[in-house]
Amino acid sequence: MTEAAIEVEHLTKTFGGGRSLLGRRRHEVHAVRDLSMGLARGETLAVVGESGSGKSTLARMLVGLEHPTSGRMMIAGKDATVLAKEGPKVFGQMIQYVFQDPVASLNPRKTIAQTLETPLKRLRGMGGPARAKRMRALLDAVQMPAEALERYPHEFSGGQAQRIAIARALAAEPEIIILDEPVSALDVSVQAQVLLLLERLKAEFSLSYLFISHDLAVVESISDRVAVMYRGELVEIGDAAGIFANPRHEYTRQLIASAPRLTRPA
Repeated sequence: MTEAAIEVEHLTKTFGGGRSLLGRRRHEVHAVRDLSMGLARGETLAVVGESGSGKSTLARMLVGLEHPTSGRMMIAGKDATVLAKEGPKVFGQMIQYVFQDPVASLNPRKTIAQTLETPLKRLRGMGGPARAKRMRALLDAVQMPAEALERYPHEFSGGQAQRIAIARALAAEPEIIILDEPVSALDVSVQAQVLLLLERLKAEFSLSYLFISHDLAVVESISDRVAVMYRGELVEIGDAAGIFANPRHEYTRQLIASAPRLTRPA
């Protein structure tokens, strides 16, 4: 049996709770409730749900930006808690994150070369000549010219900036990439280009994707399986074709009915 890229068991994240300095009880918010699921190697698993469903909180826990209240997370067969203790270098070589807003995710004071060389230096330990060669290869992989290395983030369109953000994630040579609404800030025509790029890179670099989105048309076009979250809970999970053709949960049916158009390629 192939080892899973990600496994989560009874994962829970609660914000608030306890008492304030004045002794008043603080409201407790359950962002993720007792969630168990897995991402297979080489798979694209889409996690969908409306705002506040807990999908982004799940993503942030998986990359260590939030700590779970309880439960267990396994990344490439290793306990995430153990990986975190081994330091960001080990963790970063396994899993990377691509944010929703591509321009905001890039440091405006750094050139693209400075942005890309950071993971190459800190996570892969590459020297100067090797870094220069790798940076050009990364830009070529995301279909950006080598001249982009000397430019700054504000000089690029949203689609170009997202390609650079994807290149930065690839620089660490991870096994898994978390894509948090990676095309929602882009024009529809640019969305299609970036989605095609992600599909090609997945095959080329043997990647596994956890794809966070509220856009079911995008999800239907790219995902192998779909996990549906509602108020922090996993309410349905299954093959994408089955979910869209025959949703079992009422919330899933409502999501699909509210989507403007679903067009999965033949």
